[in-house]
Amino acid sequence: MRELLPGLYLLPVPIPYPLKTVNLYLLKGKEEVILVDSALATRTARGTLELYLAELGLCFTDVNAVLLTHHHPDHYGLGGLFEGLGARVYLHEEELSRGHRFWREPEAFEAASWRLFLDHGTPEEALLGIRETMAKTRERVHPPRNPLPLKDGEVLELSGKRLRVLWTPGHADGHAAFFLEEEGVLLAGDALLERVSPNVGLWAYTRANPLKDFFYSLRRLAELPAQVAYAGHFGPIPQVKRRAEELQAHHEARLQALQSLLDHPQDAWSLSLKLFPQELDPAGRRFAFAETLAHLEYLRAEGRVGREGPPYRYFRA
Repeated sequence: MRELLPGLYLLPVPIPYPLKTVNLYLLKGKEEVILVDSALATRTARGTLELYLAELGLCFTDVNAVLLTHHHPDHYGLGGLFEGLGARVYLHEEELSRGHRFWREPEAFEAASWRLFLDHGTPEEALLGIRETMAKTRERVHPPRNPLPLKDGEVLELSGKRLRVLWTPGHADGHAAFFLEEEGVLLAGDALLERVSPNVGLWAYTRANPLKDFFYSLRRLAELPAQVAYAGHFGPIPQVKRRAEELQAHHEARLQALQSLLDHPQDAWSLSLKLFPQELDPAGRRFAFAETLAHLEYLRAEGRVGREGPPYRYFRA
């Protein structure tokens, strides 16, 4: 843990994923304690967070509000714990009927989720591993019951600071970043990452064109007068505009690479194996599939590829 600005602390919490840690941010004012993101609902995460709070003379019940950047489990998983202890939990309004509902009502999207994989060429054996992984993940998520909705452009006055809510969809439909305008500091969540590109995946419960959404968010963040971005993983991003442009270029190159693979009609699962040829566990392969599908659907919306089926196969337009 370290203090980034007076009253703003970075709390890196271990997660059992390749990224190793998730960055939470704590705002400590005279009358309020605010947490940005909540970590995964694991014993290790809870213990680490408890120690950080104790260093600041705090405990879980001292947290007055939790601002969730998005519904992914490593950011959202302990939201229900804090809500149960009396904290106000906030989530962007776009997440309420999508990502939040995915955790609160597992049955709502279950059939459509598995059908999406099968319709796009996923083998039954691979899908079995993905289903087992998702079942384990659900055990690590304690969703809030009644999160308060955030709106794009809304200004929150919390812990003596003003935070502007920025809707930054793509990585998640209702992803929200928080801009401390007076300090020029962006709490970026996973909208920008220092070392890797945020996963941009198409799922059964998401908006139709998440990559188009992500490009919108990158353009918006590039125009922001931010001096530094503190992200959900890894280190700070001192040049926000340059990093946003790098990520845009990265995905443009991936679109070209994907289009070049379409020398004959192919399904999204087969293409994901070529676009991400490295050895991946079921969770990683799930993300690779969803990202490939998001890029294919972006190309289809742009008229650059066509689709036949179901079962679906993509071809050059």
